[in-house]
Amino acid sequence: MKKFEGKVLFLDRSDINTDEIIPAKYLTEISKEALKPHLLEDLKIEGFAPDKDVKDKGVIVTKTNFGCGSSREHAPWSLEVNNINVVIAESFARIFRQNMYNCGMLAIELPEETINKIFNKYSRKETYIKVDIENSVINIAAEGEQEEIKFSLKGFDRDLILAGGWVDYVDKKY
Repeated sequence: MKKFEGKVLFLDRSDINTDEIIPAKYLTEISKEALKPHLLEDLKIEGFAPDKDVKDKGVIVTKTNFGCGSSREHAPWSLEVNNINVVIAESFARIFRQNMYNCGMLAIELPEETINKIFNKYSRKETYIKVDIENSVINIAAEGEQEEIKFSLKGFDRDLILAGGWVDYVDKKY
């Protein structure tokens, strides 16, 4: 099973689309590893520098409608190959969210007020998040502060995560 923890990359913007997650010009790559250096390279957020800000992160916290755009799996793959297995947002594009679960990755939806609280309290600090899937709890730690936030994960999505993704789920079931 993947690790569902790490330093947090805060992306303070809604509607981050799949072309910003991984530009379309890299869709001809034949390995996930080839996508690695190009994650978020076209994302425009003031003060964001993908070449330095993505390094050593394991979790993204962002706003609404993350992963909108095309339905390709390359967007979750580019996160996965960079060891980012958790994205926490107010909402996700439906197909992107399902692609995350199919890859054995977490797409956690939290209410707008909770996302805003996390941004206000932690976005200017070095923050670490660890997700406890069994208990549906997000553990947040930053500069001596700690907090737990409950989340909901549907049964089949939980099964996909615990199996390691769709392919591993099918291998175990059939």
